[in-house]
Amino acid sequence: MAPAIDRTSPLPFYHQLKQIVLADLRERALAPGDRLPGDHELCSTYAVSRTVVRQALAELETEGVIERVKGRGTFVAPQKTSEHLVQSLTGLYEDVAARGAYLRSEVRRLERVPADEPIASLLGLEPGAPLIVLERLRFVDDEPWVLTTTYLPYEVAPGLLSDDLTDQSLYAVLEERYGVALTHGTRGVEAAVASDDLAEALAIAPGAPVLVLRSTSYAGGRPVEVFVAYHRGDRSRFEVTLTRTPPGEAIAEPLMRVTGAFRGPARP
Repeated sequence: MAPAIDRTSPLPFYHQLKQIVLADLRERALAPGDRLPGDHELCSTYAVSRTVVRQALAELETEGVIERVKGRGTFVAPQKTSEHLVQSLTGLYEDVAARGAYLRSEVRRLERVPADEPIASLLGLEPGAPLIVLERLRFVDDEPWVLTTTYLPYEVAPGLLSDDLTDQSLYAVLEERYGVALTHGTRGVEAAVASDDLAEALAIAPGAPVLVLRSTSYAGGRPVEVFVAYHRGDRSRFEVTLTRTPPGEAIAEPLMRVTGAFRGPARP
């Protein structure tokens, strides 16, 4: 018998559905590429609306747990091999400003939620611990450029829920207002294609290429921020500085450092 949505719980239906899907993945030991129930089946099984199902699956896709392929269905996401990329710990706000452009953010979501297992693991938290989730559609010179979802432990910056992040650097706010000095992090870049929802947000065609940047940032030895950012493939690039490493040391010492640049709009 399938688990049921607890309609008396204060937890949102989409969050409960996410936990059910995650538990199902573990219990059935599903492998990358295995098919998962579709939207209509989930709606019917758990008596929830398609909006609830779409939000639950969208967040699981953002977290790299599943992938949705238009016309085919929903699948367990493949595990990608790390390329040991290390990026300078610079936020997009600072990067854009350094090039003389203007960046603003449309805050689409800013709320406190209980941590899902994948994000809790990355942040060194217990599942269910309070998190701040910040989703921003970011514009460079008024053109949609990047859709970013950021996760932070609630205790790190509880007042962030009341901050206006439209025209501010999150990193600057963390450092100046909350005393959180980021020291280092890990970042990886991968290629993907835009889903219908992502394409609509970024004003590109469904299936258009995007660059996905996944990051975990630390303050000393503690992870304090995780984000997933979807960059328009026609407006972004990541410049890489290469360093020759002696044979046998490639794993211990990364070969590449990503500097996080962007390319401006194409001119006629």
